[in-house]
Amino acid sequence: MKNIIKVITLILTMAFFVNCQEDEGDIGDIIAPSNLVVTAEVVGTDIENPFGDGSGLVNFTATADNALSYSFVYGDGESGVASSGAAGHAYTQNVGVFTYTAIISAIGTGGVSTTTSIEIEVFNSFNDLEAKILLSGGVGNSKTWYPKLDEDGHLGVGPTLAQDNGDDGALNGHWFPQYDSTAAFGKCGDSNSDCFCDFSFSFSLNADENLSYSQNNNGTTFFNWASGSAVGQTFDEFADTCFEFDTSGESQVSLAPSTTDWSQVADPDFPEPRGTVMNFTNDAFMGYYTGVSSYEILAIENDYLYVRFYDNANPVLAWYQKFTTTLPSEEFNTNYNNLVWDDEFDVNGAPVATKWTYDLGNGDNGWGNGEEQDYTSNAENVIVEDGFLKITAKADGGGYTSARIKSEGLYDFTYGRVEVRAKLPVSIGTWPAIWTLGADYETNTWPGCGEMDIMEQTGQDKNRVLSTVHHPAVSPGAGDSSSIQLTTSTTEFHNYIMEWRPDTIIFLVDDTIIHTVANTPDLPFNNDFFFILNVAMGGSLGGDIDPAFTEDTMEIDYVRVYQ
Repeated sequence: MKNIIKVITLILTMAFFVNCQEDEGDIGDIIAPSNLVVTAEVVGTDIENPFGDGSGLVNFTATADNALSYSFVYGDGESGVASSGAAGHAYTQNVGVFTYTAIISAIGTGGVSTTTSIEIEVFNSFNDLEAKILLSGGVGNSKTWYPKLDEDGHLGVGPTLAQDNGDDGALNGHWFPQYDSTAAFGKCGDSNSDCFCDFSFSFSLNADENLSYSQNNNGTTFFNWASGSAVGQTFDEFADTCFEFDTSGESQVSLAPSTTDWSQVADPDFPEPRGTVMNFTNDAFMGYYTGVSSYEILAIENDYLYVRFYDNANPVLAWYQKFTTTLPSEEFNTNYNNLVWDDEFDVNGAPVATKWTYDLGNGDNGWGNGEEQDYTSNAENVIVEDGFLKITAKADGGGYTSARIKSEGLYDFTYGRVEVRAKLPVSIGTWPAIWTLGADYETNTWPGCGEMDIMEQTGQDKNRVLSTVHHPAVSPGAGDSSSIQLTTSTTEFHNYIMEWRPDTIIFLVDDTIIHTVANTPDLPFNNDFFFILNVAMGGSLGGDIDPAFTEDTMEIDYVRVYQ
């Protein structure tokens, strides 16, 4: 979709000013700005549309004597700085007519400022719900994105419209990364820029259709060389660099109509951009740091995202990035190829007694997690049938029953490659797990004994699976975990793999590495562990159980250990 913005000038109110210094505002070399005046122009205002054309766009103009720059706090969680005093903002977090209080400060020498506020009443009808769903996977879901390293131009740069015209007097490159779009520009494999290939971010959509965002940069971010001041650094010219940077925390994402003029694209085959801009709170950004928090969506599909954004330090540049929901491929070669233990579940009836035993009952406070099921050894909860182990959770009166089988005392092992082929339950509130526990747990209480979760799935997101390790340095709590989107986890069988080495623990889903943990002598992962297979109900990862739940099953084709 493309949005045309009709601009009609309207000054809503003249702001009053309040000096933070004495009336003169002049103390030595420190001069407080005076005569601060702010106007706000709601785009598209006319007699029939007193609050604007629905785009939510407002243009601010601030003037003051002795001001060096102006800061804008827009009243919707977003803010900005402008040296000229002119700033545009899209109020798109809420649909309808809303009133916001914007706070504007004129900043003078020595950092002294004069501040005023202005109320804006503006109408927003823009809500690209389809884009929100494609970004997040839908209401109640979360989707993780990665740099699309297998495609040229996954990071590229080109001119803005004005710069394109200024380069040679012709318009021939402001809609694509004309200056550099080679695969090498992604800079993977270079120790100074490897971090660009090692990040991910996630979008989540709640029940109110509000979009949130978080980024995992694994501790370092790839900085545009001109943006070093954000971390108090001066980088060598044109030497983009990885630098330690904290991207933790969550940001809110509002969508706004694009203001880019795409009418002057010279390429007749250029696909019309979507016309949607993502605006992030808390100065969030998407992998590559150029000092901006607004990204225009050029194209989006279920597993593909192409965005365009600007360079805060060099505004004549437009940057481009491509993303995918597929984890970047990483070659995996196992150290273990000799099959030493397995269960193919090819004998109907109860699980083989020489390989499996049971945990029964409700444990201590729901096995320490507030789980709601009672574990049994009944055939209705656990059975081998038609070549599969079937663990079934069932509603039982006002409660639930299920099964938890384990190899404790029958097969314990240290190191090796584990493969478990399984299909997971689909019902909300079920918490399936394929995991291992330290065999010394009775004398070395959890988390001291260690826990390696080959596969877990939360009860609320059936399109994602997790792999996690627990040990005293990270538990109790979330553990050291990573996840991958797997939309067919409940409809198809997948291989859940753990390669447990003396120096590394690697978790894979099918052929994709999703988590790697350094195994050091101070961790509890150098002793015997045993298997546990179970389906819990509710609890800390299961969450709220579907009130209509009756029963659901995790099916396992085989469990194999190679050493």
